[in-house]
Amino acid sequence: MTIAIINGPNLNLLGTREPEVYGSQTFEQYYGELRGKFPDVEFSYFQSNVEGELINELQRVGFTADGIIINPGGYTHTSVAIGDAIAAIKTPVIEVHISNVHAREEFRRLSHVSAKAKGTIAGLGLKGYELAVRWFL
Repeated sequence: MTIAIINGPNLNLLGTREPEVYGSQTFEQYYGELRGKFPDVEFSYFQSNVEGELINELQRVGFTADGIIINPGGYTHTSVAIGDAIAAIKTPVIEVHISNVHAREEFRRLSHVSAKAKGTIAGLGLKGYELAVRWFL
């Protein structure tokens, strides 16, 4: 099984960015742990702060991977184009958010991704990625 993980803007700063919200672990550290928990899964990982690069990656893996886990970061609430890209590909997508976006600012309660994804996991920290992998398995 192949699973692509795609992270959006500012997720490259995990471990230092607002640790009270996002924790103190970097995504690279967590990614190593995740790969260790699922040695039979072939993972790919992509992170960008640029909306078009996220769309390009969705299109690149969206017809070959068995599953995609996406955390679009702040683009969740603003990018119709990322939602459209998810609708255009055949690979199922699970949307993951580290924080509970519904318990934060009002504008974070709108997702242009959720309606196009198979499901959404929010507010469970980095554990949400593991739960998404388990859903695909």
